[in-house]
Amino acid sequence: MAKTIAKPFLKWAGGKTQLLEELTNRLPVDIGNGGITSFIEPFIGGGAVFFHLNSLHSFRECHIFDSNPELVLAYTVLRDDPEDLIDCLASMAGEYLSLDESGRSDYYYDIRDRFNKGREAISFWRYSKEWIPRAAELIFMNRTCYNGLFRVNSKGGFNVPFGRYKNPKILNSDLLRTDSGVLSNTKIHPGDFADSLRYVREDSFVYFDPPYRPLNSTSSFTSYSSGGFDDESQRRLADFFKKCDKKGAKIMLSNSDPKNVDPEDDFFDDLYGDFRIERVPAKRMINSDAGKRGEVSEILVMNF
Repeated sequence: MAKTIAKPFLKWAGGKTQLLEELTNRLPVDIGNGGITSFIEPFIGGGAVFFHLNSLHSFRECHIFDSNPELVLAYTVLRDDPEDLIDCLASMAGEYLSLDESGRSDYYYDIRDRFNKGREAISFWRYSKEWIPRAAELIFMNRTCYNGLFRVNSKGGFNVPFGRYKNPKILNSDLLRTDSGVLSNTKIHPGDFADSLRYVREDSFVYFDPPYRPLNSTSSFTSYSSGGFDDESQRRLADFFKKCDKKGAKIMLSNSDPKNVDPEDDFFDDLYGDFRIERVPAKRMINSDAGKRGEVSEILVMNF
């Protein structure tokens, strides 16, 4: 039987799976020769880069961060209690798949209501077994909601509607077990990206995948968090990028390329003018007219 390859267990807007080859081709050489022993990702999101690199290189230690408490919760449960998570998710999947479309819709909204009400009762920063069913609910909704989105309202409530999939892949036990193993050398931190600075050293590789700067008024990759991520946040991140550079770490950042829609927009070129910037192709849909959708570029910023 073929070995299951570690990859994101959640669908995630702006995920980097499609860019892994471009990213891998630009990694610092020290990752391959033992000069880099720690990996840090201050915006873990779906974790495509983390799962890929930690599977290949088995860093001595990894530190992943996110400001989204539900995401931190899910990663922690997967690392610490994968079998209980699988059992809980298997029960939900069996109940859901036995229903007709109307019953599935009712089941989905019942889970969503329970998930949102449970937010007030759970302590996000002290791990307990209460986290396990909540992580299962998150994965379930991610697999059955519209377009696999994670979106919250201003109060932090999950508000994505039901998705009408005929046979959604709700449970992938092999993948969950594989991802859990990859997480075994990883510390999972809630909080702001700046909290990661204490772990940055000369032997670290830091990869930044922040919420992308919207390319137009109708596109946004910032809705996974109730706080948002505006241009001032992007500037604060650029300042933090420079701090990591001064500590001697190898660092890489990805973001949208505003020149896709305005060739005169030098927002990121100005912010990261002291570093190497490359533009790489990506299949992001930035036009509401399907006939005009196609390949766009994204930026990669590196200090090596």
